Amino acid sequence: MTPRKRNSTLFIVACAAAVFAPSVVCFAQAQSGYACPSGRTGCYQSGYAGLTDLEEHGRDTWYFWTGGDRDATGKQVVGDQALWRILAVQSHGTFDLLQAADSRYRGQRFKLFGVISDPDCRKATHPDRYGLWLDDCSSPDVPRIPDIPGEPAGIIGMRKFPNPNFKESDWDVNKYMADPAKVEPPYLIGIACGFCHVGFNPLHPPADPENPKWHNLHPGIGNQYFKEQLFNTSKYPPERGLKTGDFRWQVANAQPPGTSETSQVATDHINNPNVINNIANLNFRPKHRERTEDGVERDVYHVLKDGADSIGSACLDDPTPRPGVNDTACAALRVYVNIGLCAAIWTTLQDPVFGLKRVQGVFDPKLARQQNSACNQGWLATQARMEGLEAFLRTLTPLRLADADGGATYLPKNSESVVRGKLVFAENCARCHSSKRPPQSYQGEAVDWYRIAVMQDDFLNDNFLSDDERHPVSEIGTNIERAMASNATEGHIWQEFSSGTYKKLPEVHIDGLVNPLHTSLHLLPVEATGGRGYYRTPTLANMWATAPFLHNNSVGLFSNDPSVAGRLAAFQDAMNELLWPERRPGLKTIRRTTQASTFTYQEGGTVCISRNTPIDMIANVDLVTPEIFRKDNFITRFLCHVIGSGHLNGLFLLADNAPDFVQDRGHTYGSALSDEDKHLLIEYLKTF
Repeated sequence: MTPRKRNSTLFIVACAAAVFAPSVVCFAQAQSGYACPSGRTGCYQSGYAGLTDLEEHGRDTWYFWTGGDRDATGKQVVGDQALWRILAVQSHGTFDLLQAADSRYRGQRFKLFGVISDPDCRKATHPDRYGLWLDDCSSPDVPRIPDIPGEPAGIIGMRKFPNPNFKESDWDVNKYMADPAKVEPPYLIGIACGFCHVGFNPLHPPADPENPKWHNLHPGIGNQYFKEQLFNTSKYPPERGLKTGDFRWQVANAQPPGTSETSQVATDHINNPNVINNIANLNFRPKHRERTEDGVERDVYHVLKDGADSIGSACLDDPTPRPGVNDTACAALRVYVNIGLCAAIWTTLQDPVFGLKRVQGVFDPKLARQQNSACNQGWLATQARMEGLEAFLRTLTPLRLADADGGATYLPKNSESVVRGKLVFAENCARCHSSKRPPQSYQGEAVDWYRIAVMQDDFLNDNFLSDDERHPVSEIGTNIERAMASNATEGHIWQEFSSGTYKKLPEVHIDGLVNPLHTSLHLLPVEATGGRGYYRTPTLANMWATAPFLHNNSVGLFSNDPSVAGRLAAFQDAMNELLWPERRPGLKTIRRTTQASTFTYQEGGTVCISRNTPIDMIANVDLVTPEIFRKDNFITRFLCHVIGSGHLNGLFLLADNAPDFVQDRGHTYGSALSDEDKHLLIEYLKTF
C-alpha cells in the first residue's frame, strides 16, 4: 500500500468497526488530502479509509478479479473470460459480452439495461484499430492493480483481456459481428463480482445514473436495476439483437430487473431468476452445523437463496475448519466456477448454452485441477484471494436512512409510534428476522424475550436480521421455482459444493399450485426431494433501499429510480403489497409470451410457441432432444405446426420441473394485523 493511500483524509458518511479486523472502514462522499492521479478530488482508491492491507486486497478482488489471465505457458485462458468466449461461440453471438459492451450505448446503458458505466471511462468517439466501439478508459485515474490482470471495459465489474488466440491477419470485424464463432476477436471479456453486486449508493445516489461518480457507488447493495438477459443479448444497433418473435427474447424480456438467473449456466431447466444479494453485517451472520461432502461436520453458512452452498471450507486444499477464517471460501469459489473458473472442464460436462444435447455430469474440482493446469492455476490464484475478499465483505455495514441525503425527513417522528412498531415486529417478524435470539437458558416464551430485546437501543446493531435458516417453501407459500433448483443435488453439476445435510433435507410436499392454462384449477401436488423445496430467510438490512421484495423481486413497484425518494416509493409500494396480499397482481404475474414465437435449434429444427403461452411452461422443461428433432425436416415442421397451435400445451405442463407460475404469492405473515399496526410496522422497518 502506498503512503498516499495511508495519508488520505476523508469526509466520513458511513463508518463502522469490523469485529474480525482492527480497522475502521469508511465510505467517502468527498475527500481531502488524497491526490488522485488526474488531480480530481474523487476516484476509486479515495472512496475508502481505514482498510487494512488484507481488506484492500479483498476490495480489489471484489471489483476487478475474474479468476486470472493465462496459464504459465501464456496460451491457455485461465479466468472466466474463457467461459464468455465459449458461450459466444456456441450461441453464435446471441450471448456475447464483447458486443454488449459497445460504447455507443454509453449514456443510455442504465435506462436500457440497468448496468453502471465506469466513472473513469468515457464514451468512444470512434472505433478502435479493430473496428470495435469500446469505452475510452485511458484516464490516469483508472485503477491499475499490479496483481490483477486485465483492463476496464467501461462497465463496472467488466474487464477486458487480450485474446491469446487472436490473429490480426484473420480478423474481419463484419464477419465477427455476423457470427463470433467464425473468427477470434482481439479481446476477451471477464466478469468480476462487482458486476452484479456493486450498485448505486442509497445514501448518496447519483444526480445522473448514466454518469455516476465513485462516491455514488456501493460495493454491497447489489444492482437492483440490472436487466440481465436484455444486456447479455444486446447488440448495436438494437435491430441486430433478438427479435420479439424469438422465444429467447420473450424469456429475456420477462426477467424482472434486479435479478440474476444464476442457474442459467449450468442450466437446470428452471427459469428462476432471483434477487441479487444485499450484503451487510456478515460478522453477525448465523452459522449452522452440517456434514459436508468430505464427511466432516462444520459450522457453515447458507449462502444461496435455497441454502445450497453449504460447504464451509471442505473444498480447500487444507480443509481444516477455522472459525472466523475462510468460512465462505468454498461457496465463493463455487461462484467463481459458475462464472467461468475451470470453464474448459465443466462446460464439457453438459451442454452449457441450452442443455438440450446432454445431461449434466458432476464437476469434481480436485479431479479437474489434476487434469488441467489452467484450471489448477486459476483455482489456486482465486483461492489465495478469498481470505482478503471475506475480510473486505465483513466491513460492509447497514446503510441507515437517517444517513441518506435528505433521508431524515422520511423517518417517523412520533416516539410512541416507533415503540408500537417495534412491538409489532417483535410479535410477528423477529422469530425469523433476527440473529439476536433468546439464550438457550431462557425459560419463557420467545415472543416475550423479543418484546424486551427490540426496545433496547442497540437491537439493530450487530444484528444480521435473519436466522438464515432453511424453511420449507410449503410453509412460506412463495413461488417454488428457485427452491426447486437442482444443480447442487446428488448427481448434478455442483454436487461437490453442497453439504450432505442439504442433500438429505426432509421431502417437501407442495400443493395448491395454479394451472396456468385454466387458472380456476389446481395442479397435482409436487414433491421436492434431495435438498430442494427450501428458502433461507433473507436479511432485512437495508430493506428501505432494496425493494421490490421476495426472492424474485415480485412484490412491489419497480421504479428504476435510485434516488432516495425513488427507493422509498418502491419500499412503500412493496410493503403495501406484502402486508395487504389482496393488493398484489396475482394471476397477472404469470409470465406469458406477448406474441407467437419460435425457438430454433442450432441444427435448424424449430419449436413453435403460441401467443399467451406461459413462458415457464416451456422454459422449465428438462429435455435432452434427440438429434432428429433438432434438425429441419418434415417431422419437425409438422410438430411445429401442431405445437404452435397451443392445443398441446398441456403436455409441456406435465413435464414442467417447477410448475409454479404465480410469481408474487406467499409470505402473508402480518396480513391479519390491523391497518394501524401495519402502518406502524412499516415506519419501524424504514430504520433498518
